[in-house]
Amino acid sequence: MYAQVIVDIVHENVAHTFTYAVPEGLALTPGQRVAVPFGPRRLEGIVLALTETCELPPEKVRPVLEALEPYPAVLPALIDLAQHMADDAHCPLAETLRLMLPAEMRGGRVHVKEQPVARLAIPPEQVPEAVAAQGRSVKRRTLLQLLQGGSWRPVGDLAMLVRDPLPSLRQLRDAGLVELDTREILRRPGGGLQTDSVDPPLMDTQREVLEELIPAAEAGRGRFLLHGVTGSGKTEVFIRLVRHVLAMGKGTMILVPEIALTPQMVGWFRSRFGEVAAVLHSRLSAGERFDEWRRIRRGDARVVIGARSAVFAPVERLGLIVVDEEHETTYQSDRHPRYDARDVAAWRCEREGGTLLLASATPSILSFSRAREGKYRLLEMPHRVMDRPLPEVEIVDMRRELTLGNRSVFSQSLQKALRQCMARGGQAMLLMNHRGYNSFVSCRSCGYVVKCSQCDVSMTYHVGGTDSRLHCHYCGATALPPETCPQCGSRYIRYFGAGTQKVEEELRQMFPETGIVRMDIDTTGGKDGHAKLLDEFRSGRARLLVGTQMIAKGLDFPRVTLVGVIAADLSLNLPDYRARERTFQLLTQVAGRAGRGDTPGQVIIQTYKPDDATIQSAAAQDYRGFYAQEIAHRRMGLYPPFTVMARLLVEAKLPGDAQRAAEKLSEALDALLAEEKELGKCVLLRTMDQPSVKLLRGRHRWHILMKLWAGDSAEALCAKLNEMARAQTGPAEVYFEYNPTTMM
Repeated sequence: MYAQVIVDIVHENVAHTFTYAVPEGLALTPGQRVAVPFGPRRLEGIVLALTETCELPPEKVRPVLEALEPYPAVLPALIDLAQHMADDAHCPLAETLRLMLPAEMRGGRVHVKEQPVARLAIPPEQVPEAVAAQGRSVKRRTLLQLLQGGSWRPVGDLAMLVRDPLPSLRQLRDAGLVELDTREILRRPGGGLQTDSVDPPLMDTQREVLEELIPAAEAGRGRFLLHGVTGSGKTEVFIRLVRHVLAMGKGTMILVPEIALTPQMVGWFRSRFGEVAAVLHSRLSAGERFDEWRRIRRGDARVVIGARSAVFAPVERLGLIVVDEEHETTYQSDRHPRYDARDVAAWRCEREGGTLLLASATPSILSFSRAREGKYRLLEMPHRVMDRPLPEVEIVDMRRELTLGNRSVFSQSLQKALRQCMARGGQAMLLMNHRGYNSFVSCRSCGYVVKCSQCDVSMTYHVGGTDSRLHCHYCGATALPPETCPQCGSRYIRYFGAGTQKVEEELRQMFPETGIVRMDIDTTGGKDGHAKLLDEFRSGRARLLVGTQMIAKGLDFPRVTLVGVIAADLSLNLPDYRARERTFQLLTQVAGRAGRGDTPGQVIIQTYKPDDATIQSAAAQDYRGFYAQEIAHRRMGLYPPFTVMARLLVEAKLPGDAQRAAEKLSEALDALLAEEKELGKCVLLRTMDQPSVKLLRGRHRWHILMKLWAGDSAEALCAKLNEMARAQTGPAEVYFEYNPTTMM
C-alpha cells in the first residue's frame, strides 16, 4: 500500500503529493496526519489518497515514519474545501490545509494534558458512615461529601474548595474509601455570561421564520437572509433551529464577527445545550483551542460558536451554518490565503448538504441585492420582541454646540440625558469609533501633522500615566510627542480630536462615583478580556460603557436605556465607496442596544452633518429607505453590485521597487488584454497610482485599481489577475483583491 502525502511546506516547488510506502501493520486513512522523511529532514504531512500500485521503483520509495493521530485530522469535505481554496487563490495546497487544523497541532507544540482525579470507591449510601468515621478531620469529611456524586473529579477542582487536598485523598485511598488516578482533562474556555435555560415563548414572526427554515434544514438545502430589526429575537430563532438540526443527528455552526460577541453567544448556547457547545477563536489559549477542536472532531461537541476561522471546524454531517451580523467586513481575511468566511460557509453548506442562514439588522447591500434577485430567500422580522418600541433618536448639530461655546465632547443634550439616566439607575453606552486620547497632533503654525515613520498615517496620542505616547494603529510603533514642531521649530504643538480615552476621562469627571468600563483593543488584549469587561457591565458594577465599534452590535443589555454616538461623521468621511453603508450600519446597530428591556430607549447622535441622508435614515431605523437611496447611488456611479472592484496591490521595502513592480504588472496586463480581447471588454476603468496610505508597516505601496462589468468575463479576468499576483517574483510582493474591504 502506498500513501500520497502533501508535506507541510508552503512552496511552489513542492506543491504536489509525494509517494510513500505504508509499513506493514500501519493502518492509514485519507486525511490522517503522518510523519515522513523528506531529504535529511522529518516533516509532517497529510495523506490525501491511498493506492495499491506505484510507478516509482521500490528502492526510491521511502516509508511513512508514523501516524501522528489514530484518526484522520482533516475530514474528506475539508480536503475538498482546501483544494477548492488553493485553486481559487492559486496557492499551494499545503497553505490552505493549514487553515483546517489548529496551528498548535503543527510541530507537536501542544500535548495532551493529564492531571490527578479522584472518585468514591464505596457505594454512595455508605458515605454518611464513612464521613462519621473520619473523626475531627474536616478535610477528609468534606472531600467524601464532594465526591458522593460518584464520578471522577479533577483534584484541581477540589483544591478550589479544600486547600491542599492530595494528602487527605491519599489517606482516604489507603482506607479503601477513594480511588486516585491520572486522566486526560480537556481544557475548557469559560462559558461567559449565562442566561435562563428555559425557552421563552415564541413571537409570531419568530414562528413564521422557523416554519420556513425547518423544512429547508430537514431537506439539507437552502440559502436564507434573515433581516430582523435590532431586538427582534433572531438569536432565539438560531437556538430553536439548532435544536431541530441536532435532533436530526447533524452538526451546526454559529459564526459571529467579533470576539467580543463570543462569550455572550456561548453563554446563551451552553445554557440551552450544555457541553455539546464548543467555542473557537484566536483569543483562546493554545491548549484550549486544541482541546475544543478535538471535542468537535470526536463528535462530543455538535454546536460550534466562533469567529471567522471557526468556519473550518471539523463538524461531521454538517446541517446548518448561521452567519450572524453578516454585513461585517471582519468575515473577510486579509492574510494570505485570503478568504471570505461567508463564501466558505456557502460552499460547505452546498457540498455537505447544509442550510445557510445569513442574519443582520443591517444586511450588506450586496447580500440584500442578492436576496432581491432570488439568490437568497429573504425572511423578515420587522418588530421587536413583545412589540417593544425602537428607541427614540435625536440628532444633535455639533456646529451649533460650538457657537454656544460648548467645547466638550458631549453635547448639552447628551450631558442632560446622561445625568437623567444615572439618576434613574439605568445604564448607558457611548460609541467613539477611535481609540486613544487625541486622534492626531499638529503644529498650528505650519500645519505639520506627526505621522508614523513606518506608515503614511497620523499617530494617535494615548495617555498612559507617566508614559503617555503617540501610537500608530497600523504597525504598533510608538514615539514621544514633540515639544516643538519638527518642521518649523514652533512651540505651537496642539492635540486635536478625541478618542475613547478622552471620552472615558470626561465621564469620570462628570460621574466620579460611577463605575465605567472602556472597551477597545487597548483594554481587551488579555485572555478573556472581552468577557471580563462585559461581565463588569452586565452585573451592574459598571453603569457606563465606552467603546469602539466592538460594542455596537449583537450585545444585549436589558438595563441600557441610553446610547450616545460621539462622532457620527468618522466613518462617513472615509475614502471608500462603502462609507455610507458602513456609517448606516454602525449607527443603526449601536442605536439598537438601547431599550431592549422594559424601559424605552433613547439615542443621541452627535454630528457635523445633521442633514446627511445616511444619518437621517439611520436615525429613522429605515433600512429599506437607505437601501433604495444607496443602490441608486451605486447604479449611477457604477459600483458593486453592478460592477466588480479589483486591484493588484504592490508592496516593497524601497519605493522604486514598488513602482517598478507596478509598472511591470501594468505592462503584463496590457499584453493580457491585447491577447484576450473578450476579457478586455469587461474593463470599465483602470488606473495605476499610490493608494491613500502610501506607506504601511515600512513598505511602500502602489496599486492597479480596476472597475469591471460584473459577469463571467470579470470572473475570468479576476482569475488571471490572481495568477499574475502569485507569479510575481523579486523584491516586491503582489496581492490580488476582489471587492476589497478597504481601498486604503
